[in-house]
Parts: sequence; structure tokens; C-alpha cells
Amino acid sequence: MPETAGIHHVTAIAGDPGRNADFYVDTLGLRFVKRTVNHDDTHTYHFYFGDRRGTPGTAITFFPWTDEGRQGEFGAGQVGATAYAVRPESVGYWRDRLADRGVDVTGTERFGEPVLSFSDPDGIGLELVGTEAAAEAPAEPWEGSSVPADHQLRGFDGVTLAVAGFEPTERVLTDVLGYEFAGEEDGRRRYRTAVGERPGTTVDLVGTDAERGRMGVGTVHHVAFKAEDTDEQEAYREAFKDQGLRVSETIDRKYFHAIYAREPGGVLFEVSTMGPGFTADEDVEELGSRLTLPEWLEDEREAIETALPAVETEVAK
Repeated sequence: MPETAGIHHVTAIAGDPGRNADFYVDTLGLRFVKRTVNHDDTHTYHFYFGDRRGTPGTAITFFPWTDEGRQGEFGAGQVGATAYAVRPESVGYWRDRLADRGVDVTGTERFGEPVLSFSDPDGIGLELVGTEAAAEAPAEPWEGSSVPADHQLRGFDGVTLAVAGFEPTERVLTDVLGYEFAGEEDGRRRYRTAVGERPGTTVDLVGTDAERGRMGVGTVHHVAFKAEDTDEQEAYREAFKDQGLRVSETIDRKYFHAIYAREPGGVLFEVSTMGPGFTADEDVEELGSRLTLPEWLEDEREAIETALPAVETEVAK
């Protein structure tokens, strides 16, 4: 059985694309590493925000749905919070920075580490975890960030999944992805990859009595986990199938290859390869500076660009 090294990326659904970019770049200090389109719906942008080069484990991505009628509803089978790792000494900096920008922040402690909880402008739950493990993060500081390098987000710490029952989701985490039970606190069950305490290696399960959530603006679309290459990815495909789950064929997403399966609790899981990465069509210095399209969509560029909504933002220029 393969053992994932942790979270590759998290993809959510935003509303206004300009507001989305402003928050993640200006407020959180991430780099706008790629602006492309949803390959399955080319009328929709696909934005990626991450470290200097969009290293796997640092990138949160968005499909901005500008149709106001497509609001999501949080419930069972959804991601409750996406957590980033920061150095413990950065927690105070971030509490002040978010408050200065009008973001409501709640502070607590979880598994012995300080946690700041808040939401983005669309209501997507975010957390910053002050952890000593941040020093081992693969994130590369971005010199263009408004956040000093020492305080920049160090990639994901983990995700919290809201589920109606623990066992079905736990079985996929342990028997497919190689996670191990790491502890329980206040009804929250923590699982960690076999690689140990490093950023991006935790998944928390919390129980909920809510009905199954509805995907839309303000909800997470899927969580992607790391596979070293397509050979390892194929092992995950077989492991999903062994659990009786429907799993997609391998899909070329230009910057990685992906497979998808919905775990029994309702969360859509993706397993993505580590390469080729975002420099496949842009140099590191130019990442996010233009609309990129995979070669199979280049012939449609004019029609795609005409159909996409305008992005009114300073950071995207």
C-alpha cells in the first residue's frame, strides 16, 4: 500500500475573482502562481495561490463562480477548515495583521499548538497553526509578498473534514492513503501520514449532525494528496478500487496528473503527482503574469478569453 507524503493542494469555489485574488495575495501574502481555466468548464477561471513557485503542499486553488445563484451550503461531507503552518513566533503578527484588515479572528489551542481561525470573503474556513514543524516546510519565501519572509505562510498544516460518521472516512485515510491515527481531543480525531510531523501531513475528522452539504460558492471542492509519480498514483487507483470506490482514470491537468474518488463520508479526494509543476509553461519569475492554457485548448484561446469575466483587482495586474 502506498503512503502519501501529505496534502498536495486544496481547491475551493470562490465568488468574485478579483476579491478572491486580493485576499489571498494582499492579505495572506501568497503569490498568484497560476491563472488558467477550469479544464472541464473553460468559462471559469482556475486560480492558484502558493509560495514562490507553487510548491506542492503550498497551493490553494479556486474556481471563481460569478453566478450569485450558486451559493454553497456547508454540511457533512465537506472540508470545515484548511489550515496553514506558520512559525510559533508569527502567530501574534498574524493576529494583528488580520485584525487590521477587518478579518474576524478567533484564537485557541489545539493539540498543544496555537490556532487562529477565520474565514475568507466567501466564507471558506481557514486556520493558521503556530507549529515548530513549520521550519521543515518546503515552502520558498516569495520576495514580492507584502508579508516579511519570516512570517510568510509555510504551506498547509492540514485540513479538517466534517463527517457524519468517523469510520468510513477513517478507513480510506488509513487503508488507501496510509494515514495513521495520531490522537483525539474534544471529539476531534487526528490522522497523520507515516512521514511524521511535518506541515501538510494532518487530517482531522470532526463529527457533525448537519445534513450533507451542497457544493457552491464558499465551499471546498476537493482535497488533493501527493503521489510521487504516475506509477505510485496507479497504486492509489487500485487501493481506492479495493475499497469499492469509483475512481476516475488519470487526467492530465498540465501541471500534474490527477485521479479522483469520493470517499464514503462525501469529501472528494484527488491524488496528484508532484510534477511537472507550474514552470511547465512559465518561468519562475513570470508565474501568474498571464492567462495560460494547456496546448489542447490553445486553438480556443480567443473564444475563452472573450467569455471569461473581467478581473478587477490590483494584485492580478
